[in-house]
Order: sequence, then C-alpha cells, then structure tokens
Amino acid sequence: MISRREWLHHLTGAGAALAFGSHGSLASEAANRNPMTRPIPSTGERLPIVGLGSSASFAQVARGDDVSALRAVLESMIAAGGTVFDTAPGYGASEEVAGRIVQDLGAAKKLFWATKVNVAGRGGGQADAALARNQIETSFRRIGKPVIDLIQVHNMGDIRTQLPILREYKDKGRVRYIGVTTTFENQYDELIRTMRTEPLDFIGTDYAIDERHAEDVILPLARDRGIAVLVYAPFGRRRLWSRVGDRKVPDWAAEFDARTWAQFFLKYVASHPAVTVVTPATSRAANMADNMGGAIGRLPDAAMRKRMIEVVSALPAA
Repeated sequence: MISRREWLHHLTGAGAALAFGSHGSLASEAANRNPMTRPIPSTGERLPIVGLGSSASFAQVARGDDVSALRAVLESMIAAGGTVFDTAPGYGASEEVAGRIVQDLGAAKKLFWATKVNVAGRGGGQADAALARNQIETSFRRIGKPVIDLIQVHNMGDIRTQLPILREYKDKGRVRYIGVTTTFENQYDELIRTMRTEPLDFIGTDYAIDERHAEDVILPLARDRGIAVLVYAPFGRRRLWSRVGDRKVPDWAAEFDARTWAQFFLKYVASHPAVTVVTPATSRAANMADNMGGAIGRLPDAAMRKRMIEVVSALPAA
C-alpha cells in the first residue's frame, strides 16, 4: 500500500499537473468511477458519501488574493462525482469566495450547498432574529441560488431563535433541509436533546477513527430518528496525520479498497450506517481527488472496523 504523499505524487506526476481545463484528463482514478451514495432519511434523496468542507486550510486560502487553488479543489470534487459542499459565514471568506467560484464555473446546480447560521445572541428577541435573517439572505446572494439545499444552526447557536427561522424558510420552499451542528464536547448534550425534541433533517458533528464519541449516542439516535448526518473533522483536525507520519497503509486495507491513509480514515467514518456524508476540508486539488477515493469501492465491515481501530490505537499519540 502507498502513503498519501506517494498517492498525491501519482496524481500530480503523470502529465505534470491535474488537467482541470478538461475534466476527462483529470489525473485521478476516482474521477472515472461513481462514488457510493447514501439516502437522506427524510426524503430518500441520495448524496455521494464524501464531499468537501470549507473550514481549516480552505478558509485560510480563501482569505488570500489568489484563490485559484480553491477553484481547482471544487473542480476536482465535481469531476469525481462529488456534490456536497459544506460552508458557513463563520468560516471567514469561504462562503463568499466559493460562491463566486461556483457561479463562475456555472456549477451551482450541480452542488448540494450546505451552509449555516449563527449570529443570534443567547437572549433571542427581534434584533437577534433580524440579524439571523440578514445573514441567511447574505448567503443566498453569495451562492446565487434561489433555493439553498441545507442550512443548519451553527454550533447550537440560540436554537430557540434560529431554528424557527429556518423552519419558516423551509415552509416557504427557500431552504430544502434544516438542521443543527456542533463539534464541541460541551454542546453534545444540547445536540442530543435537540435531536430528541425537534424535527430535523440533518445534524453535523465531528467523528474520526480515534475520536468515536458519536458512536455512543449521537449516531444511533440519528438513525433512530431518521436524521441525516454530515461528519466534520474526519482526520481529527490533522491529528491523525501526525499520528501516522510516514507509515504505510496496511496491505489488508485493499480488502475495502483503501489505497491511502485518507481513504482508510474516510472509509471507517463512512462505513457507519448512520453517516450520510463525510466532509473533510482541503485547499489542494490532489487531496480532494484522494479524498473522493474514499467514496469508491467497498467499505469495511464490522470485523474490519475493529481491526482498523486496533491499528490506529497502536499509533503514538499526537
């Protein structure tokens, strides 16, 4: 098996660079095969199980003057059959820059656009509601779509004010799906309460092979309640890359078609039956192509998942 570094060299080496001007010449095996999909429980609509997040390095590049790398990332995802793009006004310039790129590419209709809202204070009230609506309308302008696929309340921000607003948008047909998110441990209990008491289409939370808290309550509850799950930080916010270093991917990972560590980690997360889409963030087109490989071929079964955990548990702590 090969490392991510070797895989990326393979992607970029043949022909010197990824030929994004012609998607047919994209130097990615993932681009030539259809990604696996999962249904959104509330409607049955199917989504590719790997998408793109826009925090972390994506957001860092979005703040700069040259955003051509992000255009290449989005082209890479689309060429490989990916559709889900997760962003937020809270990710700096990510939403605005990605919106411009997608409109320039004429690709807005190809993407399942997931964004967020979180400006209301904990006190609620008319002023907070107005701020929330203004932020949502700004997202519409940035994206250039009359209907946004998914808007979620970001990090459980004032659910009492913002979730009813999202319901209004959904009832009017301007938003297709709504939900809530958090990646903070001190908000997990509130997330679980909201999942139990509110009609949600989606949640978003963190989940990785070495951070499996979501397996205890959140993911089983999502499955029981018919709630789709977007997974954030599947690489542990780079923690897993520090842990594996230059080690090779186990040869037996080929049994579920994982050729790189990225695919190893993504396939573990995606193999949980409650997970709908995994959305790792990246600012490199080659990484995006590698990540989309995690949606290709087979997924590990329960026995293989245990073996995968054993391998990662034996690695040094980050």
